[in-house]
Amino acid sequence: MLSRPSRPRPRGRAADAAAATGPVRADRGYRPGDRAYRRIVVGLGLGGLANFALLYYVQPLLPSLAQRYSVPAGTSAQALSVSTMAMAVALLGIGPLSDAVGRVNVLRWSLAASGALGLVSAFVTSWSALLVLRGLMGVALAGLPAVALAYLREEIHPSAHPQANATYIAGTATGGALGRLLPGPLDAWGGWTFATCVVAGVTLAAALAVVLLVPASSGFTPTPPRVRAVLAAMGRTVRDPVVVALCVVGFAGMGAFVGVYNAIAFRLQAPPYAMGHAATLVYLAYPVGIAGPTVARLLAARWGRLPATVLLVGGMAAGTLLVGAGPLPAVMVGLGVLTFAFLGTHSQATGWVVDRARRTGLGTAQASSGYLLAYYTGSAAIGVTATHLWASHGWAAVTVLSLGLAVLAAAATALAARGERTGPRHQDAGDGAPVTDAVVPGP
Repeated sequence: MLSRPSRPRPRGRAADAAAATGPVRADRGYRPGDRAYRRIVVGLGLGGLANFALLYYVQPLLPSLAQRYSVPAGTSAQALSVSTMAMAVALLGIGPLSDAVGRVNVLRWSLAASGALGLVSAFVTSWSALLVLRGLMGVALAGLPAVALAYLREEIHPSAHPQANATYIAGTATGGALGRLLPGPLDAWGGWTFATCVVAGVTLAAALAVVLLVPASSGFTPTPPRVRAVLAAMGRTVRDPVVVALCVVGFAGMGAFVGVYNAIAFRLQAPPYAMGHAATLVYLAYPVGIAGPTVARLLAARWGRLPATVLLVGGMAAGTLLVGAGPLPAVMVGLGVLTFAFLGTHSQATGWVVDRARRTGLGTAQASSGYLLAYYTGSAAIGVTATHLWASHGWAAVTVLSLGLAVLAAAATALAARGERTGPRHQDAGDGAPVTDAVVPGP
């Protein structure tokens, strides 16, 4: 039997009045069984899927882009890097913007604008025009990951946060998987324009789903943006040695992951593989990684964050070595291990950042934004670097780069743990599993 809604849900002016009463009390919020709860998790799950499919669908198509626009292999990676870099910068401002204009408005316009830009990008014939559109798309795409988990925290009953957050994060991870699996067959059947129109169309459909399914906020009070206060909070956050070390973990981990995935698209087109569009099949290893965050949480609960995260970083190194081994089955296994270990590492780091901010009185929004800035900067910078290294020095150079970044991530993890032991200890040391409402964007 379905449970009764835990609170009446005002609409229209009533919703505004409810929002003006202040933050929702801890004993209120939608619960599993409520019709609105189902609508929220389905709407945001679809939004997360479409958002990250549109961001990453160009990755397996980089060789096709290089040929279509007559650009070098290393240059083609800019189609992904310009989006991730723009997204990283936009994340710093969209959170405060949503405080003023409302969470749901940002969710809707983020998906609608990015889908529309995606459709336009399908038809441009200039490489520079494509990069401009992909950059604007990155700004638009930032809206959903910047706001979705904050909306869930405000509207969902605290007892249901982990379940609702997990559904949204599963949507983003599924979007990352589909963004790598579907474009190859779509490109083979109808070319770049067709593939792009399909992915952009899915994003516009997700925008419509958010409009129809996700209710207006009632546990949220709109406030004007306070730029000075936000900048001051960010300044305090970037001076915290633990947060800085964890940002390095995000930069290095994401860089190693995207670098391998960018370059593998070219490697599988070259001898001895020469797989053509069949290269998409190796991305079937990607869904294996979706279990990484769950396993990482169990490891951290049993052993603590430092051993768990270092073990997962070691798994990234092992996966990188397997990808470089040569035989195609080893490549697929290596990609699966790399993805699993990376998603686990990332979930640990982002949870640790938010937990550290809460325990030491720093702004959780600023800590998450700083981490995501480093995370997507790693994707943009290392993604381009890896494709240039592949073009000039072969796969061995990509392997060395990825292994070096894994070593950097492990060292930064150790520094973060040391900072927890020697720095201020406002509550507990945070050695257990990460908090459940950390910002975890799809890779």
